[in-house]
Amino acid sequence: MEYILYNGKFLQAGEAILSPDSRALRFGDGLFETLKSNKGILELADEHFSRLWKGLQILQFTLPNHFTAVKLKEEIVNLLKKNAHQDVARVRITIFRSNGGLYDALDHTPNYLVQTWALPGQTGNWNSNGLVLGVYTDVQKSCDMVSNLKHNNFLPYVMAALHAQKQKWNDALILNSAGRLCDSTIANIFFTKDEAIFTPALTEGCIAGIVRKHVINSIAGKFNIVEGEFTVDDLLAADEIFLTNSIHNIRWVQTFGDRKYGNSFTQKIYASVFSTKA
Repeated sequence: MEYILYNGKFLQAGEAILSPDSRALRFGDGLFETLKSNKGILELADEHFSRLWKGLQILQFTLPNHFTAVKLKEEIVNLLKKNAHQDVARVRITIFRSNGGLYDALDHTPNYLVQTWALPGQTGNWNSNGLVLGVYTDVQKSCDMVSNLKHNNFLPYVMAALHAQKQKWNDALILNSAGRLCDSTIANIFFTKDEAIFTPALTEGCIAGIVRKHVINSIAGKFNIVEGEFTVDDLLAADEIFLTNSIHNIRWVQTFGDRKYGNSFTQKIYASVFSTKA
């Protein structure tokens, strides 16, 4: 039997927790955070909780004194133990406002749900088989004060993921409202050209990825990296492409459109950031 954590209480997985009046259900009013746990240790936990608390502030939640990152971290570790997910695991924190209509929320304190799933032990290792990537153009992402957040209004990514499944891609790229590269359905995107590394700036509307930030900070001074505005044509002219997220770390892309890409430089980046032989 597996469990979830809801507002500090352990419940059986699958137990109903939302009312029909939930603002999470009606409006997607909230945030989520995805972390990886290894041997009960939450990877890059400080960065994840910092992003989560920043999002709560932007979305104007009211945080009670007992709702702290330290307390939430302790509860997550206890949930991992209760579910026997003490090797490699995925952790999802979902936070949402309580019941009410658009103008009459009952209150603004966060409700929170935590779920965990066991992952294969090799998750996060170098992917020997490169990804197949495409671009989704039917829905574009805005660039605004919430675009960097992992908020619960995720329709551009949902639609892109459905399209990727139909096309038999591993992932699909999202464009912003200017038609430039934003990110993918589950990752931030990087590409290389002449051993320089490029990635869309946060002002382009991409999620402020934790591993994105970790990669940029880790390679600063070792490699030339540029955050800016880029197009699909820039990707087609690139030497290599790779994606980053908190579960898989770095994964290289083998195919985008009609192009095939190598991975030798990306392997150097992977080894430099994660101190693991690629």
